[in-house]
Amino acid sequence: MIAANQPIPDGRLGAKLFSNFPGGGVSSRGMPKKILIITDDAGESLEIYYAQHRFREAGYAAPIAATTKKLLHGVIHDFEPDWNTYIERPGYRIRSDLTFGQVKPREYAAVMLIGGRAPEFLRHDPKVIKLVQEFHRSGKWIFSICHGVQILVAAGLVQGRQLTCYRNVRLEVEQAGGTWVDKESVVDGRLITSQTWESHPEFYRDIFAQLAKP
Repeated sequence: MIAANQPIPDGRLGAKLFSNFPGGGVSSRGMPKKILIITDDAGESLEIYYAQHRFREAGYAAPIAATTKKLLHGVIHDFEPDWNTYIERPGYRIRSDLTFGQVKPREYAAVMLIGGRAPEFLRHDPKVIKLVQEFHRSGKWIFSICHGVQILVAAGLVQGRQLTCYRNVRLEVEQAGGTWVDKESVVDGRLITSQTWESHPEFYRDIFAQLAKP
């Protein structure tokens, strides 16, 4: 991993360090062994890396899709004394593997919507909205953490659903017709949502329990 202020020799990274685990293929139940991660600049570093590592550990390829193929600038959101909201620090950087226009949803078992500030602008991208809606129409799993729910709201996938997210985004969920649940992780059909990176244990426990079902 490379922090934001750490110099990168010749402006390049070792392909082995930042390339995605080959993985892939098809499970014994015919499900693709790939899970798409959607993020961009200002995505939450801890959520990006944890998602990619946990999926790889379970044998899934976990490519990252972004607006462009580039070395993304991650961020870290945390809390400090005397602040009434979270603060943002430069986070780890990671390379995206493909653009949104290159994604073929049929090749994936699920999509993961990462939080941070990236969803603020990704929700305005028609390609992102179309992708998420296609995953939904195809009956594939959709995972969302923290501010990732902003993309779900923009895609019209919140109404009538029970879900969770970072509590300060709760109003957006409720105004879109969803029911916000104060739990670390919530499963509603093929949608699994969680609150923050501190929810990782409950969130990924739910994710892999559901993926293991027939």
